[in-house]
Amino acid sequence: MSATRPERRAALARIGRQGGALVLMLGVGELAFGATLLAVRVWPAADNTRVTLESDARLTARHFLAENPSRLVIDIEGLELSPQLRELVGKVRPDDPYIAGVRVGQNQPRVVRLVLDLKQPIAPQLFSLDPVAAYGHRLVFDLYPTVERDPLLALINEKRSEDRQTAAGAMASDSAAASVNDALGEFIGKVGKEPAARPGAPASAPPVVAAPTAPSAPATPPPAAPRGTERLIIVALDPGHGGEDPGAVGPSGLREKDVVLQVALKLRDRLNSRANMRAFLTRDADFFVPLQDRVRKARRVQADLFISIHADAFFTPRARGASVFALSDTGASSVAARWLANKENAADAVGGVNLAKTKDAALNRALLDMSTSAQIKDSLKLGSEVLGNLGRVGNLHKVRVEQAGFAVLKAPDIPSILVETAFISNPDEEARLRDAGYQNRLVEALMSGIERYFAKNPPLARNRSL
Repeated sequence: MSATRPERRAALARIGRQGGALVLMLGVGELAFGATLLAVRVWPAADNTRVTLESDARLTARHFLAENPSRLVIDIEGLELSPQLRELVGKVRPDDPYIAGVRVGQNQPRVVRLVLDLKQPIAPQLFSLDPVAAYGHRLVFDLYPTVERDPLLALINEKRSEDRQTAAGAMASDSAAASVNDALGEFIGKVGKEPAARPGAPASAPPVVAAPTAPSAPATPPPAAPRGTERLIIVALDPGHGGEDPGAVGPSGLREKDVVLQVALKLRDRLNSRANMRAFLTRDADFFVPLQDRVRKARRVQADLFISIHADAFFTPRARGASVFALSDTGASSVAARWLANKENAADAVGGVNLAKTKDAALNRALLDMSTSAQIKDSLKLGSEVLGNLGRVGNLHKVRVEQAGFAVLKAPDIPSILVETAFISNPDEEARLRDAGYQNRLVEALMSGIERYFAKNPPLARNRSL
């Protein structure tokens, strides 16, 4: 650490105030206490794994990739090996798609070396975050694949696999039915046949002549294997917050990021039960996705709808009821809507975004600002259908769809709404959100709203086959 650093000067000043003699007794190196590690966290996901080191002072690091075996080597300055740092070894899950294991050691005095053994080639990104909300300084390592996966192809392949399983099941069912028909026909044919009479036996009643049976119909031919997925309707579900960003927290500790993920997973299953629908989740586990990436993910799968699911908090626990929001290109429809949009738009600062990640970030933001009046009009239609059904489940905070400049709703070509399922800051509504039965009713209300929207606004007749 350099002796000219501001924190060094501040430390010397504090010690100087306590007694100049102490300064004379200690060398500069002895005053350089360095950073204290507060926490380590690992957030695995299909798109990338994030490793976060939180400390009470800013950390600097260098990194390089090595081969045989493939690994990422990170040297962190101003840090001593500590129990908190060793915890990182046990926080890597076996199913992490990128990290096979972690090794930690004191490479040099006041330099800790992390070695991440890798499962696949990666494009690492390292960056620092200043203190915000409940967090101190954060050093973040994002491990991205060298080749980004195609989420639309994954969705269609998953649907084709289910179609093949359905076809195989139908074939097995028809084969079993044909076997039953053959056995039943043979049994009926034997019913009318009388055994030969024994000598001296009393005369028996006239034999019953069985009615001729119609030849059994041939088994229904099995459906042909699907050649493609025709006009698959895709609904993008966006559980708010996640990972480093817990969202709002209820009086008993229920976190927004957890409950909205539970609702989204249930709605995904409900949508996937429909033959012509498929749900795509911007996150399907506890990790953070930047707001712009949520929109980009929905556009990459050519989603027909985008629904962001939240459970916000307010200053007072008396606030209650569900709300639905659409984008506004002219300003917020109310002070509360503007306040909420500003709060949600600040999620990137808490979750942690690498501002240097995209060289053309300004261009991407400009593209997302090109939301058309047609998109907003369709979003309001969708919002009205969803809000009407939510009103049958519980209280409504607002009886009409509100509008504000939500960054996550800025897909220029996808009808998009943000649903506040309830106020998690209200003790009664927090208890309902925790209840599985209430979550199921929320899911049915959202599903009904989606179905009613498509019944009145059929999707464009385009082919999504690959």
